[in-house]
Amino acid sequence: MTTPDVSRRHFLRGSFLSSLQTEQQKIQGFNGIRPPWSKDNQVFIQHCTRCDDCIEVCETHILIKGDGGFPEIQFDKGECTFCQKCVLVCEQPIFHSLEEEPWAHKVEITTRCLTENRVECRSCQDSCPMNAIRFRLQLGGVAKPILDLESCNGCGACLSVCPTKAIKILNFETNTDESI
Repeated sequence: MTTPDVSRRHFLRGSFLSSLQTEQQKIQGFNGIRPPWSKDNQVFIQHCTRCDDCIEVCETHILIKGDGGFPEIQFDKGECTFCQKCVLVCEQPIFHSLEEEPWAHKVEITTRCLTENRVECRSCQDSCPMNAIRFRLQLGGVAKPILDLESCNGCGACLSVCPTKAIKILNFETNTDESI
């Protein structure tokens, strides 16, 4: 098992061991997912004042106070609607222009999917607003999920509805798996 760069805090907490990871860490990874349009993590941490304005205006309440008091996304409460309120309320230079892509996050469906055990489930497809998850019928079997990464905007709508937590979120910008 390859572990991404583990901070000292995560090492001392034993977060590098999958048995000690929280469900959120298993789905979203070690590093918190910053709000959409956020600049790189170093710039974000350097300039964010931790005023919580973005957390207060989040319409879906998925922005929480994360490690060090910095805002991060927690998809177990819902999805990101890309309403832009977090960007518009912030007075610090921590966000990219709204004309750019909000982020490079996409999802991956793992082998924990119920369809791997021949159980019919389409909750991820039903919740995906971008229709990025479809199911292909299988002769003599259960329909299998097909993920269209071009259509996926990484909103996280499919994460909270998956009964087996078989969907992980990946950061395609750095080409790293943000979940272990």
